Amino acid sequence: MQEHTQLSQKQINDELLRDILTVPKWWLPAVVGLGILVATGLGAFSYMVYHGVGVTGLNRPVFWGFFIANFVFWIGISHAGIMISAILRLTQAEWRRPVTRAAEVMTVFSLIAALHTPLFHVGRPWRVLYWIFPYDFDRGIWPNIRSPFVWDPSAVGTYLIASSLFVFVCLLPDIAILRDRAKGLFVKRIYAFLCLGFRGTPRQWRLQTVAGILLSALVLPVFVSVHSIVSWDFAVLIGVEGWHSTIFAPYFIIGAIHSGVSAVAMLMALAVWLYKLDNYIKPDHFDAIARLLIVVATTWFFFFFLEWVYALYTLDSPEIALRELQAFQWPYGPLFAIFVILSFVIPVPIWLFKRFRRSAKIMFWTTILVNIGMWLERFLIIIPGLVRRTHMTFDWGTYHPSLVEILIVVETFAFVALGMLLFAKVLPLIPLFDVKEGMVFRHLIKVGRKTVPASIREGLPHHYYEKKH
Repeated sequence: MQEHTQLSQKQINDELLRDILTVPKWWLPAVVGLGILVATGLGAFSYMVYHGVGVTGLNRPVFWGFFIANFVFWIGISHAGIMISAILRLTQAEWRRPVTRAAEVMTVFSLIAALHTPLFHVGRPWRVLYWIFPYDFDRGIWPNIRSPFVWDPSAVGTYLIASSLFVFVCLLPDIAILRDRAKGLFVKRIYAFLCLGFRGTPRQWRLQTVAGILLSALVLPVFVSVHSIVSWDFAVLIGVEGWHSTIFAPYFIIGAIHSGVSAVAMLMALAVWLYKLDNYIKPDHFDAIARLLIVVATTWFFFFFLEWVYALYTLDSPEIALRELQAFQWPYGPLFAIFVILSFVIPVPIWLFKRFRRSAKIMFWTTILVNIGMWLERFLIIIPGLVRRTHMTFDWGTYHPSLVEILIVVETFAFVALGMLLFAKVLPLIPLFDVKEGMVFRHLIKVGRKTVPASIREGLPHHYYEKKH
């Protein structure tokens, strides 16, 4: 395996743009298959719109089901981009370079998946806009500003705009390379339009670098607030045991980081397998992200333990009854055991061994287990608490997800995967400039500033490494 310091810029461009300028054999069948799943889910949604939400398993007293559990899950996955890219960029962690773009793009598609899940949940999507941002002022009917239905679109919409800007700014140098290498006139013009006239002048490099750092810093408060607001969706509701813990906001945030960083590790393994990027995503990168996951998973488990301690400390009968339902009664008891085993008991001990941490295959399967467990965690937070509501004078039944809900949930997963494949077909999934910058940085550390070969320095701004080093 070649080291980055042995690769010229032309070799890096050829390898990382190979699957953009050509079509891999597996790409079209994968896109068609995912497209069918997305179309099936949208068909199920259309069926629900025509027949009403009665075709779902939502029923009194459980009015939140798979849709809201899926919403919280995708908001959690979206935190990967900020954790991997923004925070590690500000702390100058070198190992982040090959994986930042995948994390950022996954953030964007995860947020879109999260936003359209509540759209499915309301049953009458044509009324959604009015209750978020009223436009018929003459009627004098205003949304309830204490409602999560107002908070969530505002917070998640802000997060989506900031994340999209972050991705776009970091893409500019790579789009300029695609503009120069594209063969068709029409394609060349599209890339020329998208790169906003980026030519690699010293001033453009400075502006692009400063913009990336500023967006990294500015998006961090949004990163903290979004999942805090999602936790308050539950905390402000009256009469639901288990949803009023003061630890919910940090507990939700660390759980989001756990699932999001695990999803990034899974994407790294898929990139090595599908796109043959083992020259860029190496065992050292898997080792670094696994060590990060050990810290994150242990912190999450500590908050999970505290959430149970706070619930049981008061010896409140409804809270104790809810915990018994979650952990010991059918069908939630077995799901609770599976959730804890998959989220912590299996992966963390495996990650303690360096040999396993450095294996793409082991990291792929353990991170999939984590995200299955974390999806179950969201389900177990929402459904048992609603089942246990004691102020209802009558019930219509408990919650059993219908085929319509299952198909719509599957659609969100297929949508994110399809979005990632389409993005990787038109834009590089590994940031070319970050890889080249890291290559120069390592060479400067190894042999000194004055001996950097021309093949490595080619195309990079001289002022960057001369000033910094």
